[in-house]
Amino acid sequence: MKYINKSIFLLVFGALAACTYDFPEPQVNEPTAGSADFSKIISVGNSLTAGFMDGALYNRGQENSFAVILAEQARAVGGGDFNVPSINSTNGFFQMGPQGPLGRLVLTVNPQTGATGPAPIGAGDIPTDFTGDKSNLNNFGVPGITLLTALIPQTGGPASPQNPAYNRLYERFASNPGTSTVIGDAAAALADGGTFFTFWLGNNDVLGYATGGASNPAILTSDEDFQQRLGSALGALLQASPEAKGAVANVPSLAVLPYFTLVPWNALPLAQAQADQANAGYAQYNGGLALARNGGLITAEEEELRQIQFQAGQNGFVMADESLTDLSGLGIPSLRMSNPSDRATLPLAQALGQVVGGNPALIRGISFPVEDQFVLTIQEQAEVNQKITAFNGIISAAVQANNDRLVLVDVNDLLNRVLQGQVSSGGVGLTASIVPPTGGFSLDGVHPNARAHAFVANHFIDAINAKWGANIPKANPNNYIGNDLPR
Repeated sequence: MKYINKSIFLLVFGALAACTYDFPEPQVNEPTAGSADFSKIISVGNSLTAGFMDGALYNRGQENSFAVILAEQARAVGGGDFNVPSINSTNGFFQMGPQGPLGRLVLTVNPQTGATGPAPIGAGDIPTDFTGDKSNLNNFGVPGITLLTALIPQTGGPASPQNPAYNRLYERFASNPGTSTVIGDAAAALADGGTFFTFWLGNNDVLGYATGGASNPAILTSDEDFQQRLGSALGALLQASPEAKGAVANVPSLAVLPYFTLVPWNALPLAQAQADQANAGYAQYNGGLALARNGGLITAEEEELRQIQFQAGQNGFVMADESLTDLSGLGIPSLRMSNPSDRATLPLAQALGQVVGGNPALIRGISFPVEDQFVLTIQEQAEVNQKITAFNGIISAAVQANNDRLVLVDVNDLLNRVLQGQVSSGGVGLTASIVPPTGGFSLDGVHPNARAHAFVANHFIDAINAKWGANIPKANPNNYIGNDLPR
């Protein structure tokens, strides 16, 4: 509802007469751009900005990214067209299957077990080149990019085993593949009449390390490199259009992602006979731990942690843990069973309890330990959390250094409140799950779905309105679809 306040102004025309007129003051809820200009918005980012959902980039996801929703809401305050490099695919590309490309994930019911879970929808599409006007794009979101790969031309190709930076989803719309960069293309668009930009990079500088179970330290960006690359990227955009203002988002906590919560630590069901057989196989191992403890090589607490003992029902799984005392000199591997402090990654759902290498004697999680890439230990979780805190401090400092032109959008805080059940719209909550109708994450367990993107867009709008005295109307998240019901 809009409210109109009226004031009386006295206008005097010469000395002949005085007439009184009623003029309406601006409506309290009247949309306004404040001291910002949204006539040409440019968005720079990774999969979150691109609208990647359900393990794929597909039409519905692209059309419902927070960047598109924000631009649509900004039309009320003078915002113009917002063009995306359309993927032109209903199902997108999740992975290759036996019969060809498979599309996005959907919830399906297993006819044998009755269990519901994500699975590819069926046929998908290999990403094709964008055939529209590359010079007229507004959305420069590229799934998978880090701050480094946003700044280097190798990201646009050519593809080769010697070019790990190559990204097909950038190459398809790059202004000059192999020469141009994501930041360079976005800066050129800003220089061509751009008035406002959103910037959301940095997630993948830690996310890839975490989703891989913290097993590959080489892909974790150092604090020094993060600071230098962030400065280069933001600097290029600020210099491209000296009057343009921007909204910069930070890195969310990984604790909120279903990718790390969907597979419980005790996800291994065993019958009594299976448990007995497995325990017989670890009798010698457990005996060796007792000898190591008696010899003063490990404490009683570590011996207890490393003991492997199965029972009928739900069990933890056997896993490798490099943080354990090295007893390899005694022929004792660094193994233990998972416990409530561990976070399994979503791919373990398909790998746990399966035969390894075609050898029926090797069962992952029982006779074959779950590998490092499938689990985050409590020490690795702490490492990831410390890195996110450091990155967010660097992002905050960069925004503060350009306080007249930039505003921080604390998405980390938003998603933490989602995790605590504190976010809703019209009485309908947003949850940190993939379960419809309130689940805010798409079926890959990492990327928000369309409804959650509307909440993110509104979070941007709140920050922008507060910073520049604007009144961009907010979207109604309940008008946006969450996850589809199981098929």
